[in-house]
Amino acid sequence: MIISVEEAVAKIRASLLPLPAEKIVLADGLNRVLAEDLAAGRDQPPLAISAMDGYAVRAIDTADAPVTLSSIGESRAGLAFTGRVSANETVRIFTGAPIPSGADAVIMQELTERDGNRILIKEEIAEGHFVRPAGLDFRTGDILLQAGALLTPRSLGLVAAMNRTSFSVRRRPNVAILSSGDELIEPGGTLKPTQNVNANAHTLCSLVRILGGKPILLGIAQDTRKSLLALIQGASEVDLLVTSGGASVGDHDLVRSVLCKEGLELDFWGVAARPGKPTLFGRFRGTPLLGLPGNPVSTVVGGILFLRPALEALLGIPASIDPTERARLTASLEKNGPRKAYLSAKSMREADGTCLVTPFLQQDSSMLAQVVSADCLVIRPPEAPAAIIGESVEILRLNCPSSCL
Repeated sequence: MIISVEEAVAKIRASLLPLPAEKIVLADGLNRVLAEDLAAGRDQPPLAISAMDGYAVRAIDTADAPVTLSSIGESRAGLAFTGRVSANETVRIFTGAPIPSGADAVIMQELTERDGNRILIKEEIAEGHFVRPAGLDFRTGDILLQAGALLTPRSLGLVAAMNRTSFSVRRRPNVAILSSGDELIEPGGTLKPTQNVNANAHTLCSLVRILGGKPILLGIAQDTRKSLLALIQGASEVDLLVTSGGASVGDHDLVRSVLCKEGLELDFWGVAARPGKPTLFGRFRGTPLLGLPGNPVSTVVGGILFLRPALEALLGIPASIDPTERARLTASLEKNGPRKAYLSAKSMREADGTCLVTPFLQQDSSMLAQVVSADCLVIRPPEAPAAIIGESVEILRLNCPSSCL
């Protein structure tokens, strides 16, 4: 029975558990997924510091500004003033430097004039002015990153600021990629007129890497039971097996027909998506198996819709909703059929911020160059009525972190 895209994704996620954790050091954290909550190991800042170059003062001493105060020293980052600021005194201070004892505000140097150790304060300021209090950013024990978070350059900077040098992350999923079809050869080979280059494996390999996994290319299975079973032996120790091609109903589409006789337990076969209808998912001898159609656009769309949530589940990343947006059509669309459609398109933004989208005139799941030139997919719900120019439609960006494509 054909199921919806949403049902398919739910079944994939429900059948996959997060992989075990492993300990790594800070330098190896980029694009890894946390397996534990991370708590700060210090206060940040650890003490009150200046947010401005200027002079540390007692706010009460500026009440009758302009006033002249006596400079008794200097405080800079890494070298604090060790004395105390008393009545009518001030300390030269720089951004990030500790606030001296007795001072409770900072006046920027542009509002002062210096004559030796005599500092003219031109304006009154309030207590706390340009002072960053201790713990302004975070305090010891604060949970700042939660399990399931993807470690980006920004978050790794935070981990360092938290004074954490090692932490637990999910092991990277090992993902085997198996292509199927007599017509396929690897890039660089001599092509016969009846042959195609195995591009899908490289699309999937790259996507697995971007999504945090380790791809293992098993090669191309010929359209025979013996060839398919021989190559699939290389997937016995992986966390996920992804097949490309051979999932449909043709006489030479052997992935489903052969593997079901060899122990494949199907969760589903057939998704109400265009492209991507023959997608299947199940377990082959204990290994999760995602079978994608062989057309290249089906691989791109299937990677976004189904491979990404599978890898997220293995990495313990919480389920997310694709960040779609609305755009206005520049061309009309016919009534959609019973499957949810994903149409390759280009978008542009007008001066007033309105997003315009133009679906390509010809939509064919074999046209890889076209989907590569697209920057978004127009999403059409099943049985959506015909849409006219100017009508609002839903789009999914192809260059956003969610899609990774």
